[in-house]
Amino acid sequence: MPAKVLPTDEELMALPKDGYKRELLNGEIVMSPAGSEHGRLIMRFATHFNAYVYRHELGEVFDGQTGFRMKSRDLLIPDISFVAKARLEGLHQAPEGFFEGSPDLVIEFRSPSDTPKRFQEKLLQYFENNTVLAWGMNSSRRTVSVHRGPDKVRLLGEDDELTGEDVVPGFTIPVSKIFQGF
Repeated sequence: MPAKVLPTDEELMALPKDGYKRELLNGEIVMSPAGSEHGRLIMRFATHFNAYVYRHELGEVFDGQTGFRMKSRDLLIPDISFVAKARLEGLHQAPEGFFEGSPDLVIEFRSPSDTPKRFQEKLLQYFENNTVLAWGMNSSRRTVSVHRGPDKVRLLGEDDELTGEDVVPGFTIPVSKIFQGF
């Protein structure tokens, strides 16, 4: 069987800008449509998280348009990602194209089209590419799964508080606040 030819960075960048998030997972382009509630929760959380990171000069926060190139050559796009200041030293700006490797912190808001298998496949790649911490936000269950590795998970409920641990020191937010309505 001939080797699969992966799309180039230029081909991936030229994909339609039609509101669908496209990732390259296991060599296949995967589209992830999401509804308005999904987008609202991401923006509310990102606003709070971003303000904290910049106020404390901890690094950079990236939105769900930023691609991270894995060792496998797959391209993953977390809903929100954080790269620590130490990893950015020597850079005057972010790369024009995709980041090589994964962010220090991955934040994924699970959408209805996400399967547990796909989420686990992505977690495995993130941690193989040096992610330190990942948060899986599940709005239908109102829980956050905190991952320190693909198989190291702790589940937080609405009565718990999410912390940045040693990756985003001092950051805290009640889980209930993450999923607040209007």
